[in-house]
Amino acid sequence: MQLKIMPKKKRLSAGRVPLILFLCQMISALEVPLDLLQPPTITQQSPKDYIIDPRENIVIQCEAKGKPPPSFSWTRNGTHFDIDKDPLVTMKPGSGTLIINIMSEGKAETYEGVYQCTARNERGAAISNNIVVRPSRSPLWTKEKLEPIILRNGQSLVLPCRPPVGLPPPIIFWMDNSFQRLPQSERVSQGLNGDLYFSNVLPEDTREDYICYARFNHTQTIQQKQPISVKVISVDELNDTIAANLSDTEFYSAKSSRERPPTFLTPEGNASNKEELRGNVLSLECIAEGLPTPIIYWIKEDGILPINRTFYKNFKKTLQIIHVSEADSGNYQCIAKNALGAIHHTISVTVKAAPYWIMAPQNLVLSPGEDGTLICRANGKPKPRISWLTNGVPVEIAPDDPSRKIDGDTIIFSNVQERSSAVYQCNASNEYGYLLANAFVNVLAEPPRILTPTHTLYQVIANRPALLDCAFFGSPLPTIEWFKGAKGSALHEDIYVLHENGTLEIPVAQKDSTGTYTCVARNKLGMAKNEVHLEIKDPTRIIKQPEYAVVQRGNTVSFECEVKHDHTLIPTVIWLKDNSELPSDERFTIDKDHLVIADVSDDDSGTYTCVANTTLDNVSASAVLSVVDVPNPPFDLELTNPLDKSVQLSWTPGDDNNSPITKFIIEYEDTMHEAGLWHHHAEVSGTQTTAQLKLSPYVNYSFRVMAENSIGRSLPSEASEQYLTKAAEPDKNPTAVEGLGSEPDNLVITWKPLNGFESNGPGLQYKVSWRQKDGDDEWTSVVVANVSKYIVSGTPTFVPYLIKVQALNDVGFAPEPAVVMGHSGEDLPMVAPGNVRVTVVNSTLAEVHWDPVPLKSIRGHLQGYRIYYWKAQSPSKRNRRHIEKKILTFQGSKTHGMLPGLEPFSHYTLNVRVVNGKGEGPASADQVFNTPEGVPSAPSSLKIVNPTLDSLTLEWDPPSHPNGILTEYTLKYQPINSTHELGPLVDLKIPANKTRWTLKNLNFSTRYKFYFYAQTSAGSGSQITEEAVTTVDEAMASRQVDIATQGWFIGLMCAVALLILILLIVCFIRRNKGGKYPVKEKEDARADPEIQPMKEDDGTFGEYRLFSFVSSASF
Repeated sequence: MQLKIMPKKKRLSAGRVPLILFLCQMISALEVPLDLLQPPTITQQSPKDYIIDPRENIVIQCEAKGKPPPSFSWTRNGTHFDIDKDPLVTMKPGSGTLIINIMSEGKAETYEGVYQCTARNERGAAISNNIVVRPSRSPLWTKEKLEPIILRNGQSLVLPCRPPVGLPPPIIFWMDNSFQRLPQSERVSQGLNGDLYFSNVLPEDTREDYICYARFNHTQTIQQKQPISVKVISVDELNDTIAANLSDTEFYSAKSSRERPPTFLTPEGNASNKEELRGNVLSLECIAEGLPTPIIYWIKEDGILPINRTFYKNFKKTLQIIHVSEADSGNYQCIAKNALGAIHHTISVTVKAAPYWIMAPQNLVLSPGEDGTLICRANGKPKPRISWLTNGVPVEIAPDDPSRKIDGDTIIFSNVQERSSAVYQCNASNEYGYLLANAFVNVLAEPPRILTPTHTLYQVIANRPALLDCAFFGSPLPTIEWFKGAKGSALHEDIYVLHENGTLEIPVAQKDSTGTYTCVARNKLGMAKNEVHLEIKDPTRIIKQPEYAVVQRGNTVSFECEVKHDHTLIPTVIWLKDNSELPSDERFTIDKDHLVIADVSDDDSGTYTCVANTTLDNVSASAVLSVVDVPNPPFDLELTNPLDKSVQLSWTPGDDNNSPITKFIIEYEDTMHEAGLWHHHAEVSGTQTTAQLKLSPYVNYSFRVMAENSIGRSLPSEASEQYLTKAAEPDKNPTAVEGLGSEPDNLVITWKPLNGFESNGPGLQYKVSWRQKDGDDEWTSVVVANVSKYIVSGTPTFVPYLIKVQALNDVGFAPEPAVVMGHSGEDLPMVAPGNVRVTVVNSTLAEVHWDPVPLKSIRGHLQGYRIYYWKAQSPSKRNRRHIEKKILTFQGSKTHGMLPGLEPFSHYTLNVRVVNGKGEGPASADQVFNTPEGVPSAPSSLKIVNPTLDSLTLEWDPPSHPNGILTEYTLKYQPINSTHELGPLVDLKIPANKTRWTLKNLNFSTRYKFYFYAQTSAGSGSQITEEAVTTVDEAMASRQVDIATQGWFIGLMCAVALLILILLIVCFIRRNKGGKYPVKEKEDARADPEIQPMKEDDGTFGEYRLFSFVSSASF
């Protein structure tokens, strides 16, 4: 079935509210087409309370439409305003708007009054509101002489403003002579009446230029009050003489400046009343004086303040509630409180209401014989009175209409005729205002017409509602039917929604909703139809969204935003920062799907949003950028609670730059001893802002603090003030105390001195004490200056001593020091090791034994024993003066050792010496030993000379290191064939005195590999290898050349080359003709008797060449 308009109530979800609001706008926007007869309708008019600028022409607006076009007339102050009699007044052509030319002559005050416009045609008359025209006023302050105000410190003060009465009322503010706004606070503030209130005055309030300004926005003028002089003095500054000379006016008050509980400056008393109109802003004010300055609190008795509509102004002295309603009536209490007490004031609030619409009358279009109603309902406080007019005349005195019946706020029409057409006015009024609404009754007989343009194309995103418009008009009211497709398939109510204004709603449009829809309007006078088209598009989606980023200041960050969209829609992607445009900064670059921010700064922190827009939809995705960095340095360092050995350091943390501070590092500088050097002192948690620091005596401390977070460490703070601690005796002694002699008869005592920080006071010295360990001598002591060494002379050689070094200063001694042991100076050992014995282990290793020397003869710390050994020179080297000796040292008290790396078959000499800290003792008697023979090194060289067809000659040089007497050489060799395989190995012994050898009966043109080494009685040495080839047989070589130069061979080669050339030419010609597809060419090739033999000849030639190669190789 077709879908018809069936007005009825439907349950709507919350998600449908915006849609319904849109549809209501569409319904109210349906109007009678201007080509049809209709009464006038007021379309534009000036406001009810119309304040004009007296310096400009007066323009009173009145615009209306109708058919036929309406004529206009005006009343002024209730009587007809004849504009033709006033040359300064003209009416805009085709309009009812008045233009009063007062710029050339005339005054605005002359035209002050109440104006009303009437628009009239043959079908009725519409009237405007009563427009009250008043010129704005910005009068000057009356001149007055203001006496200086003198008052005591702590008293309260009210500076009156009392601006002139203007229209509209001026905006009040206080400034000085330099046009700088006076600072306001909880103590000093401006009231709603413009006065300046001081809860208590301070000396800094003294000035001579307290000036109240009134700004009249309508005329854009500012008026200024005479400056007020205020002087605040202390009680001590007043004497009886001055006080006697001051009048009561000059002396502001005699109140005490002592602390006092609050009292209210405004409003007065304990209670007051306040009346406000519905929809306005309710402003309640309480300003109190007192010392200390009172704090203001607000409560509502028997209720709570509306959360979303309540605001506090003027340091909570003003309570504001916006969009006030009758429910906001009640008692409000303000409380002023300081340390000495509290007072309260109750304000009783009554909310009245000017009339407001519940249901304003709407235009009514009826066909002859139909019924209808006009309803006018309004509310207010008090309840408004409803009155009706017809064509601007009270309905009680208007011509009678039998089709009309008035029932309070409703006019009922029945069986209307064309003469029933008129404009009705509903007036709802009470003491606070009025409402006036025009609504016409237009009696027409018109067939349906559809106002929506034909073939309108609607594009909708999938899964969203689709609204297809069918604006229509007709009288009687037509019924609307919708069809889909050319075949006129009916639309069913379970899928579609048809609204009273003709709009077809598809609640969830899908791809299959695409198509052509037909709207049909019918009444008893005819029928009209219209086609519209619907296309469903894929939604725009962000498939890669920007992600939360934490970036260190100065780095680069990138946000990604990849968009997928319907291919027929062109998206535009924009980036926003905190819902505003990106900063105009070259550091921000947009590259395809990325927003890149270089050199990130703190101001770049915020929310970045990627917005993808198409003509049909938009999507967005956001990510937060947190810019982090090392913390800012702490500041405001302060030292408190100073004691002899401690002080408290406090500081204020710097900005953590979006990364919490984890710890604070405290450093100190000793400006007395190490100026410019900062040392680590302590670390505390990042939540602390104070630290108790332990201090050392006699240090001029200066501190600085650094903050650390996960990014890194801040710069140091500014240095604190200096703090010098008292001197004290040293609390520690020098470290690293040692006693070592530099000569056989002295003792050098050294230590690591205390630094200035450790001295604990002036006059740092050291008490050095020593005595022999094994004697009964008393301690010998000496006090030395701040040095690090003392030498005791005349000591026995290498005697143990007990030593101690104690620090002292002008205050006293350090604690008793620890005793350390040292020795006087060493001397060279006196005795050589005895009973030296050598055992040869093998040709390169020998073992040496010796007896230890007596400890007393060492005369120092035993370091070990040292063996000197050397090889006897050969006869060719004996003329050299220098003998290369080798040294091997054995630590401690060892009495044997091994000598590695000896040369075989050699003659060696050695001796042994004892070593102490001073040096070596005398050498033992030389010991001689011989190393046995070893295996020789490889022969120095091996060359193959004079190769022949069946022989090779070998020449060589003996081993450079024979390591004994050579007994013979061993030569091994074997052939290597063309595949690098080795043949049988031949072993040959050669006498030791030979350096040349010829091998005979070898195969011609054959490669041989040789292995050659020498031998001693100890065995075979390392081998040397070489390869060589015998020469080629000349007869065989000549036969190969003869074959290559034979005529038959050359002829065969030429024939093959000719056949290949012919084949290439044929292929080239066939390819250029573009003839046959590949499979056909293969079939033709197999069937061609001329081509086939060529392929066989080609293959035979290839085998012949291969055979020829193999043949030549096999000879």
